[in-house]
Amino acid sequence: MELNSLKEFNSIPEISEKLSEFGISKTFAEGDIILNENAYIKAIPIVTKGSIRVMRADEDGREILLYYIKAGESCIMSFLGGIHHDTSKVKAIAEEETEILFIPIDKVSLLIKEYPEWLDYIFRLYHKRFEELLEVVNAVAFKKMDERLLNFIKMKCELTKSHTLYVTHEQIANELGTVRVVVSRLLKQMEDENLVKLGRNKITLM
Repeated sequence: MELNSLKEFNSIPEISEKLSEFGISKTFAEGDIILNENAYIKAIPIVTKGSIRVMRADEDGREILLYYIKAGESCIMSFLGGIHHDTSKVKAIAEEETEILFIPIDKVSLLIKEYPEWLDYIFRLYHKRFEELLEVVNAVAFKKMDERLLNFIKMKCELTKSHTLYVTHEQIANELGTVRVVVSRLLKQMEDENLVKLGRNKITLM
């Protein structure tokens, strides 16, 4: 498989060839669970097409969105868990039809030893995820739900490259760690303020 969507290593054919040699490619439909919490990690995923949302659940089963993994990126949580032979602390779900190249953990360690560029890629991913997680903590601790909701809609629109989202209020509530009635009330308020236009399972950012 040619990793055309993994732009990180286009200029380093040796790494691209190794990833193609070591990796196992799989396709997931929208909504498929790619990795469950407490599952052992045997390979790290590199998204070659589509996107993944990464969720974390509390003891009561309520979930919250941590970040998205886009094409050309990997899951640093899977990398750390796999290297340390630990179980997953997050759930990964296909946001859309998604192609993933799975690199076995032992091959990941080999790449680290042989290619400094691969280690640099991992460190940069770690830095990006750390900043995204800080933003989640900041949003939960300091931002009101209406601000979080509007930021969420803008982020999803940017991810899908569309001004219209096809999503239920329940799905939004699950990703924001709140309840549907709160989301529905705030969306109606946003519609009254001409920030969004609501339809059946559809939200258009104005």
